[in-house]
Amino acid sequence: MIGNEIHQFAKELWPINRSITGEGVRETLKKISIHIPKLEIKSVPSGTQVFDWNVPREWHVNKAYIITPSGKKICDFSKNNLHLLGYSIPFEGDVSLEELKKHLYTLPDQPNAIPYITSYYKERWGFCIEQKEFDLLKKGIYKIVIDSTLFDGVLNYGELLIKGRSDKEILLSTYICHPSMANNELSGPTVVTFLAKWLLEASKLEYSYRIIFVPETIGSIAYLSLNYKKMKSKTIA
Repeated sequence: MIGNEIHQFAKELWPINRSITGEGVRETLKKISIHIPKLEIKSVPSGTQVFDWNVPREWHVNKAYIITPSGKKICDFSKNNLHLLGYSIPFEGDVSLEELKKHLYTLPDQPNAIPYITSYYKERWGFCIEQKEFDLLKKGIYKIVIDSTLFDGVLNYGELLIKGRSDKEILLSTYICHPSMANNELSGPTVVTFLAKWLLEASKLEYSYRIIFVPETIGSIAYLSLNYKKMKSKTIA
């Protein structure tokens, strides 16, 4: 059944560390292109001005975790990529519990959940932790390891045009940047992927369909900046 296929695809994309740039976005687009071989994967260099925004640097993470005073490893990025504040700058050092708490984020109303927090446009570091584990932290010195890099690279997105009898286009857009959250940016790209497959197999389409897989906000802005003139004349919905 198609629902089972979509669910399986969501499970496949779940662990990938997606962000607004980086290898996780490229890996996701490559997996989507297995289902949609005609998908074009495009790139916009870091620093490119898109309207009044600029495409940011790429972000890559090798490892990130905290060692408690008792020697326990917590907030391990390798076990759950939500633990690390998105776009955290590199940092390694020892801090007190009082200082560490300035860099920790929780959801008090959902004590078993790891929040998803990002800092795309402000350089800082941090971790996200379950409230129940935050409440157990003891005074002492904590070792912080964030092995990450920020560098000039590219922002990637995927684009597919399915031609119908008319050159007028219906635009379908979905975000691909958030990791490990089923309702937020796993449901969208997985459903749209299989919708695209269905449209590609359709024998007669009145309108053309342009489908884009983009990272949130900056991806949409970049795409519009590059294509808005053409879209104004062709896009109907």
